[in-house]
Amino acid sequence: MIRNRDALARTPTHGVALDAIEAGIEAAHPETVVTETVSLSGDTLSIADERYDLDSFERVLVLGGGKPAGAVAAALEAVLGERIDGGAVVTATPVETNRVTVHEGTHPLPSEANVRATSDVLDRARRADEDTLVLAVITGGASALLSAPAEGVTIEDLCAVTDGLLDAGATIAELNAVRKHLSRLKGGQLARELAPAMTVGVVFSDVVGNPLAVVASGPTAPDSSTYAEAVAVLDRYDIDPPAAVCERLGAGTAGDRPETPDPDSAVFDGVDNHVLADGQTAVDAAAAVCADAGYEPVVLSTRVEGEAREAGRRQAAIARECLVTDDPVAPPVGLLSGGETTVTVTGDGDGGPNQEFALAAGCNLDETAGRVVVGSVDTDGVDGASEAAGALVEETVGGQAAREALADNDSETFLRGQDRLIETGPTGTNVNDLRVLLVGE
Repeated sequence: MIRNRDALARTPTHGVALDAIEAGIEAAHPETVVTETVSLSGDTLSIADERYDLDSFERVLVLGGGKPAGAVAAALEAVLGERIDGGAVVTATPVETNRVTVHEGTHPLPSEANVRATSDVLDRARRADEDTLVLAVITGGASALLSAPAEGVTIEDLCAVTDGLLDAGATIAELNAVRKHLSRLKGGQLARELAPAMTVGVVFSDVVGNPLAVVASGPTAPDSSTYAEAVAVLDRYDIDPPAAVCERLGAGTAGDRPETPDPDSAVFDGVDNHVLADGQTAVDAAAAVCADAGYEPVVLSTRVEGEAREAGRRQAAIARECLVTDDPVAPPVGLLSGGETTVTVTGDGDGGPNQEFALAAGCNLDETAGRVVVGSVDTDGVDGASEAAGALVEETVGGQAAREALADNDSETFLRGQDRLIETGPTGTNVNDLRVLLVGE
């Protein structure tokens, strides 16, 4: 899975960190997850703890999107086979399927290709009726990949707003509050199109805490956000949106446009959503590898958010405390965490949150003498806009040049020069960040 593993595995400790990262990604892969959580026995489809009688439906469709959506569709085909009557998903990583159409789109910014593919999903959704069971594939990345701009809003408008909020370091919840109100699909609106079909959400969460209204902008989940909140987000980050965005959000705030379906809406009467994988899935698998290698696993949190470099500094400080005082745990220990950090871009360099996390941690491992190894990746294999998944570092990456790179948001350039980038390519899953800090030998 890690293409440059040989170059990165400098010591046995580095090797264990890479093993843990690979195990975390593999545990969250759709093939693994669907095999463990979805089964078919006769006419009974089991998803997590729920049962669905396929004899009650005339058609079974697979519809949705996100970075791992193609792999999820393929895994569902492997379980249901000819019981699937068709469908369509939009993904950044296409895979071969037999019964579900897989459209390739772009991420993190939407494109006309995304809009055309999403139109196919919406057309099929509108044809669903009370005799249809829809397996709605809802995964991280669908906020961009499932793009259906609201009337009067162009794809260029969406890109401008998305790009501005990403650069400003907006949280995923803030970003999605805006995107929901510029879309015909997000914020429960796909559920509205699917009603009265029975909709079963097959959810792979890349959001801290798994709020269904935020994962993929909640196409099958009730939405409590409002037009006014979307305007407040843009104001908070001093974003000057295109005129069409101002017009739509202004009309919504004035009550001239309907809000997205809220928790009391009847469109959700026939909707079940199941979170089959999330950041905990990856962290637990990584922790098991650490334990097998003799490191006591300690999960710091699966909900780490905020600036990546600050999180890196804090976790490096915990690692140093373990070495110096045996507190909170005496080495050898594996410190694990998940979540989603962000980067407020002020420089001109290249990189992503996991690379900034790793580089900041490396700069704060003074006098650890190689006794701490830090690995940090985005489980989808793409760290921000970078082609790397993340990085693997130790004390030797510190120094003035590293600090200058951090100041310029240029972690990728520096880490590539040090042969510290972790390269996987798209992994076929997406449960957000996975971090492994091994302390001691």
